Amino acid sequence: MQDKNFDSLASKFAKNIYGTPKGEIRAAVVWRDITEALSHFNGQKLRILDAGGGFGFFSQKLAKLGHQVTLCDISAEMLTLARAQIGEYDAKHSCQLDITLVHAPIQALTSSEYGQFDLVLCHAVAEWLSDAETTLAALARLVAPNGLFSLMFYNKEAMRFHSLISGNFDYVAADFKVKKKVGLTPTHPLYIDDVKHWLDKWQMQLVSQSGVRVIHDYLKTHQPANFDFQQLLNMELTYSLHPSYIALGRYVHFIAKWRAD
Repeated sequence: MQDKNFDSLASKFAKNIYGTPKGEIRAAVVWRDITEALSHFNGQKLRILDAGGGFGFFSQKLAKLGHQVTLCDISAEMLTLARAQIGEYDAKHSCQLDITLVHAPIQALTSSEYGQFDLVLCHAVAEWLSDAETTLAALARLVAPNGLFSLMFYNKEAMRFHSLISGNFDYVAADFKVKKKVGLTPTHPLYIDDVKHWLDKWQMQLVSQSGVRVIHDYLKTHQPANFDFQQLLNMELTYSLHPSYIALGRYVHFIAKWRAD
């Protein structure tokens, strides 16, 4: 089994992930979490790794705050998009974002070559990996002793629930196995409890957890005439942190640190 490479879907991926209402919700929830986590570092300039970061949506936002970022992705096309966007920003603002692009699978990242990082991001990557546990364990070792690990993954239980309330019972009964997968449907969604178990095994503890899209994906097709997206976004930000709704998130975002003991 091979890990997913988005070369053939780079433009579609970039548009679908952050150029849509659901993408805006995803970005808002995760950025809220990251911004709060950055206060842990008291304003210092950080070394940040964006592992499997695609065209660098969060890499660019963090670099604009003055941090030093390494963006790694297996897709050359994704990094081409990143390079173009970074170049446009640099030219417009007469400055240079501190982003190093690395074209490689994230499994190739080692502390001997790249050192350790204050913050490691791995967003929407684990669910495309044939061996997520081993790969994520290696990424955790790249987190500095006082650093943080920001991990967002596709939630298998939410995937099941969405299919159930949509009446796709055969799909659920077949454990989500179909003859032809849609290009952007994750191949290896994860269970929340499994990921928590992995973190515990690696001697890491959760700093924060949130559900990403706990409402949007369950909305009825026809909305009230006064439906307002900003109101939905505000509700998503509120209920993404509610203990009863985190597990409903299409994605789940964990931020973890090394256990003190």
